[in-house]
Amino acid sequence: MRIQFLKCHGSGNDFPLIDARALTLTEPEWAILARLLADRGGPVGGDGLLALVPGDDAHAFGMRMWNSDGSEAETCLNGLRCTARLGFDVLGLDAAQVKLKTSSASVARDPEIAPGVVTIRTLVGPNSTRAADVGLVGAPEAVIDARIEGLPNPRRFTAVAMPNPHLVTFVDAVDEDELVALGTWCEGRPALLPARGNVSFVEQRGPQSLFVRTFERGVGLTDSCGSAMAGSVLSAALTGRVPFGTPIEVFNRGGMVRGQAEADRRVMLSGNATFEGLFAIEADLAGGMLGTPVLIEDRPAERAAWRNAVAALR
Repeated sequence: MRIQFLKCHGSGNDFPLIDARALTLTEPEWAILARLLADRGGPVGGDGLLALVPGDDAHAFGMRMWNSDGSEAETCLNGLRCTARLGFDVLGLDAAQVKLKTSSASVARDPEIAPGVVTIRTLVGPNSTRAADVGLVGAPEAVIDARIEGLPNPRRFTAVAMPNPHLVTFVDAVDEDELVALGTWCEGRPALLPARGNVSFVEQRGPQSLFVRTFERGVGLTDSCGSAMAGSVLSAALTGRVPFGTPIEVFNRGGMVRGQAEADRRVMLSGNATFEGLFAIEADLAGGMLGTPVLIEDRPAERAAWRNAVAALR
């Protein structure tokens, strides 16, 4: 089958994005396609696969997202911005309510965070601090800036469901070896966290500035994870590091977004939704093979605008 996709990224979190409103695949076929397209050793590569899907009476459109291992995620906020932009473009909208796997989000076009950088605002939640919603088994009702019994790390964590599960800890300096070790342990589906979870180490670099490094469930160490940035913003407010309702700049290896946690535990993120190019590719799902991507439309101006934006941050 021949598939068209946009190669896109939000804060450096990159994906193939398919307009799947008229595409019918079985669930196993979607998982195969995600593993093929998001394979870093393959012809496309990405942190996962995004699909724009039909909405319903309450939603203009929907989004689905599969990790690079073929597992489906509840949400992906960097991917949501990209999917929302495509939805806006094909439907002629500037704002919408989007259906996610287990929740809903408000999205809208926003003023550019840098010249030439298309920017989308997302508002998600209310988000949960119930340990059960995060997937922690045998933990207290909520874990906020506390040690977690059974976790092979003595740091104090805040557990939040965005609605995908996140464990967030604030550190003086990110130790990537420590982060990878804990993230890998969580990937093993331990009895404490059988559905796995995302783990973030966060440096507070000023009164309204965070740097986030994340080991993402089903992906590994990533340059950026949107829901992790949102979870870190919420965790900063829950632990009193940044007041609710305060704008925050959130940095990562991929770039920067604007964030804000509201008192009702909703979180706003505003950041880039960059389209790098439109491609077509032949996919043999039964044989587990991809052809060579064919470039249909290049977007060099968007790539340059984002490179300039990132360079200005350094």
